[in-house]
This record gives sequence, C-alpha cells and structure tokens, in this order.
Amino acid sequence: MSYEIEKTDAEWREQLSPAEYHVLREAGTERPFVGEYTDTKTVGVYSCRACGSELFSSETKFDSHCGWPSYYSPLAEDRVQYIEDTTLGTRRVEVRCARCGGHLGHVFEGEGYGTPTDQRYCINSISLTLRPAE
Repeated sequence: MSYEIEKTDAEWREQLSPAEYHVLREAGTERPFVGEYTDTKTVGVYSCRACGSELFSSETKFDSHCGWPSYYSPLAEDRVQYIEDTTLGTRRVEVRCARCGGHLGHVFEGEGYGTPTDQRYCINSISLTLRPAE
C-alpha cells in the first residue's frame, strides 16, 4: 500500500519514541486508562502524531469509559483508512492515518452509545497530538 508520506523503518524509529513506534508502525495498543487524551476535554483538533494530518475534532469526542479516547467520526472520511483486522480471532476494523499509514486504533459499531453515527473510533492517545483551539 502506498501513502503520501513514506519512510523507512529506520526513519520512523528516529522520529518516533519506542512506544510511539510500537503503536503507530507495529499496530500495537497502549494500555487502557493511561493515555494523555483519554479524559481530556480540551477543545481542538487531534492530528496524527507521525505526520501531522488532522484526523479528529474534539466536537466528536465522547466519554465511552473504555480506556481510550473515543470519537464518533473522523474530520473527513478521506483522512482515515479502514483495514479488516482478524488478528484476535474476531472481525474488527482497524483505523489508520490515510496520509502515512500510521495505526490509530479501531472503529466499532452498534454498541449503543447513542452517538450520531452509532460508531466508536477507539483511538490510541499515543497516535495523536492535540492542537487546542485558539
């Protein structure tokens, strides 16, 4: 798969911390309830920590109490990429940054949160950077 921003593993390792690399480049998951943005209420835009692409707005962030930041939609559908993920023996949908391919988390549907889209984008804090509104 080709992305607008492509780097070698060595270049990503130089740019990202080991924990960031593990999540963004190896599709890892940070532990629940420890992420920087799990409970933040700051108004702003969340961007990909690897490439800076704007991905989510605080306006779509909601309290799911799942241990990771949750959003009910991305800023625009072309900002994210969806990949079928069967690594845990069940069907899930992985969410990646469409610009660099960085792993963000997963999206789930039909969980009863009452969001406008009936979706929960369960995103790793370590995959994001928050730019507060001015």
